[in-house]
Amino acid sequence: MRRVWPPGTFDRLSRAGAVMEAPRFDNSFARLPDQFFTRIDPVPVSDPQLIALNVSLVGQMGLDEDWLLSEAGLAMMAGNAMPSNAAPLAQVYAGHQFGGWSPQLGDGRAHLLGEVVGPDGLNWDIQLKGSGQTPYSRMGDGRAWLGPVLREYIISEAMHALGVPTTRALAAVSTGEPVLREQGYLPGAILTRVAPSHLRVGHFQYFAAEQDSDALGILLKYAIQKHYPDLDDDDAPGFLRAVMLAQADLVGRWMALGFIHGVMNTDNTHIGAITIDYGPCAFMDAYHPGKVFSSIDQFGRYAYGAQPQILVWNLAQLATALLPLMGSDRDKAISEAEAILEGYGAAYTDAWMRHMLPKIGITEPHEGDVELLQDLLNRMAENQADFTRTFRGLANGSTRDEFVDPTAFDAWASTWRGRVPDAPDLNRVNPAFIARNHRIEEAIQAALQADFAPFERLVEVLRHPYDDQPAHNDLQNAPLDQELVTQTFCGT
Repeated sequence: MRRVWPPGTFDRLSRAGAVMEAPRFDNSFARLPDQFFTRIDPVPVSDPQLIALNVSLVGQMGLDEDWLLSEAGLAMMAGNAMPSNAAPLAQVYAGHQFGGWSPQLGDGRAHLLGEVVGPDGLNWDIQLKGSGQTPYSRMGDGRAWLGPVLREYIISEAMHALGVPTTRALAAVSTGEPVLREQGYLPGAILTRVAPSHLRVGHFQYFAAEQDSDALGILLKYAIQKHYPDLDDDDAPGFLRAVMLAQADLVGRWMALGFIHGVMNTDNTHIGAITIDYGPCAFMDAYHPGKVFSSIDQFGRYAYGAQPQILVWNLAQLATALLPLMGSDRDKAISEAEAILEGYGAAYTDAWMRHMLPKIGITEPHEGDVELLQDLLNRMAENQADFTRTFRGLANGSTRDEFVDPTAFDAWASTWRGRVPDAPDLNRVNPAFIARNHRIEEAIQAALQADFAPFERLVEVLRHPYDDQPAHNDLQNAPLDQELVTQTFCGT
């Protein structure tokens, strides 16, 4: 049951003469019709303790750091008590999960508290993840354990520093309560994550399946106002095209970093083209296009090299959901949607080239440049070359050391140097530091022993992924055989 204080109790507090203020929530999603969500409070926990607060993000959002560090702030981030103007709810949506249709999914372990507007005018949803059961929990316990919370905190903040659109981690809190998973009882935790919205392809699929055209139109207007305000509120074709272009760019960025989302279901595909739902995700160590980490992806549906094709499949599901808003002539609407999606191939190719070719110093592509890059990738796959270290090493001549047969790199490099005799500063586009699986696992295992120093160090180093940080060179290293992490898990 929600712990209740009189309205406004925690909105303004005084500490040492300074006035502290709770987030000033707007609740635009909560003002949508009731069929979009269920109003429900988070489930309180027994002994919340703050693990981490993202101070730089606090400032960007215009929040009061002192308030968040107070008893009231901790109570909010644990789901124990809300500011008076919060409006906790769980969103409903549908989706295709590994290709199988689920007509009702929704926030099964998350609560959207509300929305704040930062000093820069940007909107931020504040959501708790791991905050207890909702009507959409589908027999789950609604909780998260410490490992996935730290993993999402680390990787989402690393992605932001790498320049990838993403949800952000505002805070992590331990709950003082164990959760039961396959590994046994594990310490519980809650992530406070923020994003411009939490709208997914699955939101549109849900109302299309319900044949609720009115709700579908309201959702379209809301999504356009949130993410594509240059469009008319009812421009479904323009919206589909905008989502397609933005998502093509997002996946192009993933590919250029060796990032594998791991579970590209339609309910995990964001309408605003930001990376969302860091479950069994990973950055590759040794490059291979067929690389899979997710423990539940038995057939490689969401492998690294399959991500571009899966995206267009997901976009086709969005297009199908939007058809009722594209005119009364269904055949004409289908033809228009197909024409838009036919542009995906060129859009993705352009995005891939725009993000990949600069990694080898090519910013103005010529004929043969794509083949040159693909040749390098093929040689990397054959020689078990580390993805990140291979590209980073081009600037200092250490790349050949990443190859089982260094002469395989030498043969490629002679052609490359002829094409790019005066390479630009490649360190600006090729990171030195990524959130490597074995380092994340190291941080989680230490945290299970109440040692958060490896977690804190990793988060801080990953804030500056393109900088040389000699004191932390060990975090650049590929894993030893005994350190390899070959599977990642959702955490549910």
